[in-house]
Amino acid sequence: MSVRTLPLLFLNLGGEMLYILDQRLRAQNIPGDKARKVLNDIISTMFNRKFMEELFKPQELYSKKALRTVYDRLAHASIMRLNQASMDKLYDLMTMAFKYQVLLCPRPKDVLLVTFNHLDAIKGFIQDSPTILHQVDETFQQLTETYGGLSAGEFQLIRQTLLIFFQDLHIRVSIFLKDKVQNSNGRFVLPVSGPLPWGTKVPGLIRTFNNKGEEVRKAEFKHGGSYVAAPKEGSFELYGDRVLKLGTNMYSVNRPVETHMSGASENLAAQTQESIAPNPLAKEELNLLARLIGGMEIKKPSGPEPGFRLNLFTTDEEEEQAALTRPEELSYEVINIQATQDQQTNKELARIMGEFEILDQPRRSASKGDDLLAMMDEL
Repeated sequence: MSVRTLPLLFLNLGGEMLYILDQRLRAQNIPGDKARKVLNDIISTMFNRKFMEELFKPQELYSKKALRTVYDRLAHASIMRLNQASMDKLYDLMTMAFKYQVLLCPRPKDVLLVTFNHLDAIKGFIQDSPTILHQVDETFQQLTETYGGLSAGEFQLIRQTLLIFFQDLHIRVSIFLKDKVQNSNGRFVLPVSGPLPWGTKVPGLIRTFNNKGEEVRKAEFKHGGSYVAAPKEGSFELYGDRVLKLGTNMYSVNRPVETHMSGASENLAAQTQESIAPNPLAKEELNLLARLIGGMEIKKPSGPEPGFRLNLFTTDEEEEQAALTRPEELSYEVINIQATQDQQTNKELARIMGEFEILDQPRRSASKGDDLLAMMDEL
């Protein structure tokens, strides 16, 4: 497992989240000033310097539930509100889109180009906000410094870590199904043709060398595909042609998007429900999560600007039905981990939770003696 994977996972999933929210804000005819405020607030929070410092520290990936908690807080960093069913759908779309991109990366290093595609598009959302643009450019520099010198083997380990994180997710997405890149069981269809990774040759030739490094024999074979050499390598600079199209906005054309749990995923969800047994690493993960969320430093609205609810479904009835049919095992509302009591951490996490208070949503009461788990339940 690579300890350099979390920033790439977070930024790419965050980019997909912004694509989806932008599409839904336009589809629901939210006034332009409100839509810009939502995207600006979320992007400003997402690229906060303190938050990025915590994110880029070498660390293991969080569990799916813990990471979902971060995005839940991030999605509510502005005046927009999502109910549980819409948040579930948003997270499903985010994860399946990035999983598809990781699977299709021609070479492991290209996951960095996918990240740059997301950052390029994010900068398009905030062209009129130079301060936030500077935050995104700072993160770009951090990415370059952190990943620019990594070897091909280290990128392969990062890609493997990402695929392990996504391996049990097989949610059907209407766009992928219509484009025939996803099967009815939720698994993706990988092409056997198309552009090759940069620096590789079209397959079809086997060359044999002796122990002196001299070529002694050639043999040709039929590869069964239709491959073409990459025209050029994508740019890893702040501005440039990425060449790779993975990670660009697939919602730029207004298309309805639906998600469905495949039968395999429903069965798997029941089998992989997280254990309620005490986990010796649980406390450390929650503490890391608390520091990461604390780094967001969300600014509370200065005025009495009214909030609004965003629906990721076509109608309210569809949203209500989705909430009723969602498998209980896949609900991310509670992080089901036991952790020992830590008064100092409780106090800090309580302060963080206060900053994340969401209006118009009931909060459960908690006694002073509640442990860290109970506090995380309220996030």
